[in-house]
Amino acid sequence: MTKTQTFFVSLLTLTVLLSVLFADLLPKPVGSYAFQRFLQVGILTITCTAVGAFYISRYGIETLNKLWPALIVASGFLLLTFPFRESLYAWVEPGLYAVFFFGFVAMGNLAGSDRTKHQLAVILVYCAAVAVALYGATTIMVYLFALSDEVSQLSAFIPWGFVNIRYWSHIATWLMPLLPLAVLIGPLQNQRLWRFFCALGAAIWWWVIFLSTSRGTMLGLIFGLFIVLVFVGRPALPWVKVFLRYLGYGLFAWLVLSVLIPSILIDELTVRALHAGSAGRMPLFIEAWRMSFENFPLGMGPLSWLTHETLTDEYLKSSKFGHPHNMYLMWAAEYGWLVICALLALVVQAIRLFWERRRELRNETQGASVLILAAFTASVSAALLHAGVSSVFIAPGSMLIGFLVLCVFWALISPSWVVSSQGSGGNKALYTVAFIAIGFVACLWLREVVIYYDAMLEDRNYRFETAPYGTPPRFWHYGMFPRPPSQMIQGSSGSSPD
Repeated sequence: MTKTQTFFVSLLTLTVLLSVLFADLLPKPVGSYAFQRFLQVGILTITCTAVGAFYISRYGIETLNKLWPALIVASGFLLLTFPFRESLYAWVEPGLYAVFFFGFVAMGNLAGSDRTKHQLAVILVYCAAVAVALYGATTIMVYLFALSDEVSQLSAFIPWGFVNIRYWSHIATWLMPLLPLAVLIGPLQNQRLWRFFCALGAAIWWWVIFLSTSRGTMLGLIFGLFIVLVFVGRPALPWVKVFLRYLGYGLFAWLVLSVLIPSILIDELTVRALHAGSAGRMPLFIEAWRMSFENFPLGMGPLSWLTHETLTDEYLKSSKFGHPHNMYLMWAAEYGWLVICALLALVVQAIRLFWERRRELRNETQGASVLILAAFTASVSAALLHAGVSSVFIAPGSMLIGFLVLCVFWALISPSWVVSSQGSGGNKALYTVAFIAIGFVACLWLREVVIYYDAMLEDRNYRFETAPYGTPPRFWHYGMFPRPPSQMIQGSSGSSPD
């Protein structure tokens, strides 16, 4: 990459990371959750419009061969929405998933040479290390203020800056496997100050994971570590050692910051206990499972989790939430098992490419490349497991950072010859036509997103005045809209989303 490209990618990466971790410090005309969603929609729209036009102009019909797994998933979400096209805001979420899955595969395939892939990984890892350390330093400030106020339950204030602590845990799942790379690759890997800086940030984040008892993150990281040990093996040991060392630092930080110091300064100390229950998720899982077979294999339609009449007594008696805390069951319930099959095709393609890349690297002496592959594989594996018990692919912050990680991961496993160096950059006239056509469709989708946002605000304000019950999130932070007819109050300003 040129210096200009490196600067632009670094700036974009750091902007995304800081906008997610420090959203509470930014101007909030629409709120941090909505701000991140609009940022995500904007980035994905621009990316997919430009990259989609590039592929069409350069490869034409061969684009189908180069991007077939991503196109299957994107088409699956859109085609399975078509029977429900008359539903309210039917295209908002399927459009988001279509551009998300197409975007990271298409961007990953554009990386080109191994040198470019290495540079992209270094940029993301170093930006992540800086953002993590800055957030960690600010967390210590919050911790000190909490102690000065004799707060007995630190988890009520830490992690800070997120509408729900589990949204922070999504970010930790994506980033924790990448932090060891910051002291194993790149220009600063041998600098003592930099190594201390990275270790301190990692230790604070591990402490927050233990403090908030983020079970999904813990299980995901254990799973990611297991995948690396089994399928990468000995070449990944330097990464494994640093990963476990940071874990040890985090345990020590937890003992000091959560047990020792508070027990001295505070009379009644409350420590969150780690438990093995489902935290009320099982009725949601069962409801989503039942939904997936109501209109098998097509699903009940986008946003039907919010609009369908309850199917099971367990869910009827349980607290309502904007999603079932399981991405795969939610997709199966709303888009049907056909979209799950499409996603499995993408996963199988990723496994095949990973296996081929692993074999190439194990026969070479490029230790850094193996470590990079191991870390990003652990990150993606951890997030995929975490998505089975949480909204990893709903929360905008998680999807923003996940998009960056998945772009680099797909670049790492993709063959370096995907982007041919022969010929020109493509038919410029065709690129212009494709760009305008795709951009027009993107603008229609953006209009739908804005309409959904305005209607959600109107319904949220009315709902809070008449029946306040919290803000269970979904596409927007207030995620119980649209609601089933039985929950709509006729004749009110909130009853008509139009």
